[in-house]
Amino acid sequence: MTSLAAASDRLSRHPAFLGFWISRVLTAMGFQIASVCVGWMVYEKTGSAYDLGLVGLFQFLPMVLLTFVVGTVADRVDRRRVVIVCQSVEGLTLAGLALGAATDTLSLPGIFVAVAVLGGARAFEHPTLSALLPGLVPEHILHKAIAVSSSAMQTATILGPSLGGLLYVLGARAPLAVSAAFFLCAAVAMATIKLERTPPKREPITLRSVFLGVSFVRTRPLLLGTLSLDLFAVLLGGVTALLPIFAADVLHTGPWGLGLLRSAPAVGALAMAFVLARMPLDRRVGLKMFAAVITFGVATVVFAASTNLFLSLGALCVLGASDNVSVVIRHSLVQLATPDDMRGRVNALNSLFIGTSNQLGEFESGMTAGLLGAVPAGILGGVGTVLVALAWMRLFPALREADTLSGHPRSPTGKT
Repeated sequence: MTSLAAASDRLSRHPAFLGFWISRVLTAMGFQIASVCVGWMVYEKTGSAYDLGLVGLFQFLPMVLLTFVVGTVADRVDRRRVVIVCQSVEGLTLAGLALGAATDTLSLPGIFVAVAVLGGARAFEHPTLSALLPGLVPEHILHKAIAVSSSAMQTATILGPSLGGLLYVLGARAPLAVSAAFFLCAAVAMATIKLERTPPKREPITLRSVFLGVSFVRTRPLLLGTLSLDLFAVLLGGVTALLPIFAADVLHTGPWGLGLLRSAPAVGALAMAFVLARMPLDRRVGLKMFAAVITFGVATVVFAASTNLFLSLGALCVLGASDNVSVVIRHSLVQLATPDDMRGRVNALNSLFIGTSNQLGEFESGMTAGLLGAVPAGILGGVGTVLVALAWMRLFPALREADTLSGHPRSPTGKT
């Protein structure tokens, strides 16, 4: 039995984690199915890289506007209720899109409005989910819960895009309806959760408490360096928004090909999750993170330059594997270094960094592709990612010297 399987067996004795796991997998599946459908639908309607970029922008703007509200709510309101409301809103919004697609009344502005609503709901859902997890299992197995949750998410990210691409053969209404059902079922699973540990007493809301998460991250160079590295590297190197263009115009495949391309990074990430379960990141994590980001950039260049579907899929697998190293390091640092009564605010900032790199990165990629073309935009982004990693090695020596996931630096003798 692998260490990941052993961890899963131990965690299965905690019903609260099981409900959380089911809810998160269903949410990931629903989001990936919807992403494939919306991206293909928009490009099919307009044929415009700019409009694909706008999809990312409309997801990103609510996250920016709501960040500090999100963190405060996650630290003041029952986190389970927040997640249930968010997942219900997402499910109903997708059901509305499915109805519009079925009746052929769905306009481009209507799609953008729906995407903005989904972005607002996800702005609350993601940091609240992250803050909720530590209260569902004993602290000594929290790192195992993070690893198992991450691997399950990657599995859903593999299956979701492929399923979305296949369902699109029946028309846009089919994947949108299935995605809506997944979100609503996720809300039901979340409703079954009972906390294993009593939440701490919540302090009154003040202006200082709202912005305390910013101070917490700003005064910790290791954490600030990790988050900002992910922000700028993925902002430049993200090609997710351009996958419909590569699928249709470069690789000449249909929705099924787009589904494979969307799944490929998750295949690499899942494989890396199993590797990390057997060989944990317990030494030189800073240097390993920089190596992973550089690999991410190189893989982006290879993908952008490729005209062969199999080479493109391989490059995306490498991209996903290297990105997962960054995810594990960042998420572990955030959870282990943050007290529970501040996890909502710090995870809201973390989600803002992630959302900026992903959704705003999609906008940046769409705009660059509109000006230069998809292939030059992808190559330029990959090169930019490598340059950012090299610059951050000099700007954040504490991150470069980090030896363990707890942030301890290496001593001159190589011991922490």
